[in-house]
Amino acid sequence: MKKTLLTVPLLAFSLFSVAQKQADAVIDQKVKSLLSKMTLEEKVGQMAQITMDVITNGKDRYSSDEPVALNQQRLEHALVKYKVGSVLNTANNRARTREVWHQIINKIQETGKGRLNIPVLYGIDAVHGTTYTADATMFPQQIGQAATRNRSLVYKGAEITAYETRASAIPWNFSPVLDLAPDPRFPRQWETFGEDPYLITELGLQMIKGFEGNNVADPYRVASCLKHFVGYQVSVSGKDRTPAYIPDHVLRDYHLPPFKAAIEAGAHSIMINSGIINGVPVHANYQLLTKLLREELGFKGLIVTDWGDIENLHTRDRVAKDHKEAIMLAINAGIDMSMIAYDYERFCDNLIALVKEGKVKETRINDAVGHILTLKYKLGLFEKAVYDLKQYPKFGSKEFEQAAYQTAAESITLLKNTNNLLPLKKGTKLLVTGPNANSMRTLNGGWTYSWQGEKVEEFAGKYNTILEALTQKAGKENVAFVEGVSYKMDGKYYEEFENGIEKAVKAAQDADAIVLCLGENSYTESPGNLSDLYMSDLQTELALKLGATGKPIILVLNEGRPRLISKFEPKMAGILQAYLPGNFGGDALADILFGEVNPSGKLPYNYPRYPNSLLGYNHKPSENRTVMEGVYNYAAEYNPQYEFGYGLSYTTFKFENLKLSAEKIKANQELTVSVEVSNTGSREGKEVVELYLSDLYATLTPDSRRLRGFEKINLKPGEKQTITFKLNQKDFSFTHLDNRSVVEPGEFKVKIGLLSKNFFVE
Repeated sequence: MKKTLLTVPLLAFSLFSVAQKQADAVIDQKVKSLLSKMTLEEKVGQMAQITMDVITNGKDRYSSDEPVALNQQRLEHALVKYKVGSVLNTANNRARTREVWHQIINKIQETGKGRLNIPVLYGIDAVHGTTYTADATMFPQQIGQAATRNRSLVYKGAEITAYETRASAIPWNFSPVLDLAPDPRFPRQWETFGEDPYLITELGLQMIKGFEGNNVADPYRVASCLKHFVGYQVSVSGKDRTPAYIPDHVLRDYHLPPFKAAIEAGAHSIMINSGIINGVPVHANYQLLTKLLREELGFKGLIVTDWGDIENLHTRDRVAKDHKEAIMLAINAGIDMSMIAYDYERFCDNLIALVKEGKVKETRINDAVGHILTLKYKLGLFEKAVYDLKQYPKFGSKEFEQAAYQTAAESITLLKNTNNLLPLKKGTKLLVTGPNANSMRTLNGGWTYSWQGEKVEEFAGKYNTILEALTQKAGKENVAFVEGVSYKMDGKYYEEFENGIEKAVKAAQDADAIVLCLGENSYTESPGNLSDLYMSDLQTELALKLGATGKPIILVLNEGRPRLISKFEPKMAGILQAYLPGNFGGDALADILFGEVNPSGKLPYNYPRYPNSLLGYNHKPSENRTVMEGVYNYAAEYNPQYEFGYGLSYTTFKFENLKLSAEKIKANQELTVSVEVSNTGSREGKEVVELYLSDLYATLTPDSRRLRGFEKINLKPGEKQTITFKLNQKDFSFTHLDNRSVVEPGEFKVKIGLLSKNFFVE
């Protein structure tokens, strides 16, 4: 009986694998047959992607009239004359109802199928919920999901997003972001799972599984798109789309693992890094796109550019003398589809000319179009491109909202709790203040109902801000609100104005405690670039003046990246990092503040203390030097405000009996590590058990430690659980300068909590 139980899953997997190979073979034949019937113009059109504004009514192709409506003449010019095969985005950068989406996309499919009945592939950035659909369920942004350390919640969020995206008639999602994001200066850190390759890999896989399921033709699933291959968020300047310098062995050890795992899991498409690595724009990098991505990693899916990035090879990066040469460089490097956005005629005409001139081989065109058609077949678009609205009764349901709330609740991270100030007692009189206290926009961040998130208030009025949630929880009589400082748009970024600080200080006199809500307004990409990582001056002034009142302050951080708080952190009695928790972040935060939810989030990055000390948790030993009193001041060495993996609870946990299966193993053997975890406090709580591994000596300076395993568990008071991890050759290895993955014999250290044990690899 035991043998039968063990072999049934293996047999099922084997049968599924065989069936998948057979289905892929059928699709391959269909693609080859269709390609043989296509003209060069039809093939090139498949490689073009335009934004919706191009085909709607409006004064030009860069904006649309409201209410939005397709322009039949423009539609036919793009989809019939130029055979454009893909559309993305939403008109005027704003969310639409499902009914409008269905009306628009049905018309696009009807017009664009052409003589060969090839469906149009529609794509959207649904990065923490179905971004551009009214009433969709909005989850915490990826950085908050990383803080949950909960694989099942990440999977569930992606599954719901896939459901609601398909309910909007859209089958292709430009998500997840698998970028390594160790730099808090970078404006897209919040779109990632943080600064650790293992954490990104594990949660990225869950998100892909949630999006794609076992079959992307399923009407409740979408094709995922991995972003942004590769090395995007480590620019020297810390600003978006600026040059990075990444040695090959660093690229392979830190940036590549999440993409490699995602490709092996069967992800169907990938978007390319908009930046420049070692002097070469990635969109023109044959070594990265063809030799590495296609040949070494074996990626068989669709490669799409980011917005306008082939044009950027000429206009910004200056590696092509004109647009035609830019197209030649990108397509020959390995690009399949150009997210042109607007000037599709120039792309199509030039690419056709390049093929006729022999500067781009038609075999390269066939290869690219084959990948595009394959995805369209796998999505089932040839059979049915749009499903009936009635097939999606759970859209925006209470069930989906509960999943978003739960993810927000498990993401919020308690960083400080002096004298157990939290949870608050019922009847506590609160002053709620700060620019983020009464804003749905700041709770959600960018990519929410619009690109920069500036339209959130228009669509999210039915949800609770932090102030509204606290007022409901504590009662109107116990909550006073003074904003203190606010945000305004100055044309480039958002700064504070209206000095209401003195009003807030005065109101504090009547409060038992202050809930101070600071952080950032919404942004993404280049509009989020900054030159000062400290919390803004007026917010800092507000915090310091409130601190001088002597009232206990609970600082709520609502931000896309860790803005430095060291100037006023000592004045704060409690600190919670809420990240960008989505529409249910206010409710989740109120429940945590009053103890109805026990916080369990863990930081997905180091929270830095100073702007010149931005080291990650896995820094090198030379960056963690011992203070030599009287000789030199090492105060700006490795000293984060709070470290990766840090997060408090309202209960206490004890780690004990760390055990290894052996003290010596061979490189190809597996090491079992176990630890007992018990809840020694008075209330139920969730704890994240993280395993770190250190290679103590190596021919390339090793990291201080690397995350190699994590599990989240729930324990009642007095309950104990044994957690087991498996380590293998992959965990012991690193990439050498010749790009070989090696395991060097020597001593390693395992650390879980405050416990550690050493072992040897022979």
